[in-house]
Formats: sequence, structure tokens, C-alpha cells
Amino acid sequence: MAGFKHLVIVKFKEDVVVEEILKGMEKLVSEVDAVKSFEWGQDIEGQEMLRQGFTHAFLMTFDNKEDYTAFVSHPSHLEFSATFSTAIEKIVLLDFPSVLAKAPA
Repeated sequence: MAGFKHLVIVKFKEDVVVEEILKGMEKLVSEVDAVKSFEWGQDIEGQEMLRQGFTHAFLMTFDNKEDYTAFVSHPSHLEFSATFSTAIEKIVLLDFPSVLAKAPA
């Protein structure tokens, strides 16, 4: 699936209960139909000097940029973003049209 991607890479603050944030994020994507897929993962292999403290990655797929724009302004996203913002120490955020170089098998 190509489309438009929203990639978030974070380092959570020390006292954050990550499981609560993950539950909130899963609830968010279930409430917004514009999100076509959602994946996340926690780094387990990266060398510290390469990952620079970042621990989790989140990837959402949308059909197009317009659906992403609708997601960003959705009330559920705005509400969750306030909670998410207070939980992170560092963040990298990339929003991009996807180029499918190899289709899933």
C-alpha cells in the first residue's frame, strides 16, 4: 500500500507508562476512519549511538494527503496529541507521500 505516511519516532520521558500511551494511540486510530493502517514497534537491536535515545516508532498510512490533513484536525487527534506531547522527551516526525518500491508478498 502506498498512499501518504505519517512516521513518528520518539523517546519517552523516564516516568511515562508507555502501555497507556499505546492504548490511547490504538483507540485514536480506531476512531478515525481516515487511518488505513497503523503499525508501531520498539527498538530492540539498534546501537545507542545510532538510535540516539529514540525507542519507539509509529507509522500510519492514509490513502492521500487530504485524509492525513483530516486526521490532524480531527477532535480525537487533537485531544490525544495534548497527552502524547507531555509524554515525549524527543521526537522526529515525517509526513510524506509513499513510493512503493516492492509490494508485499
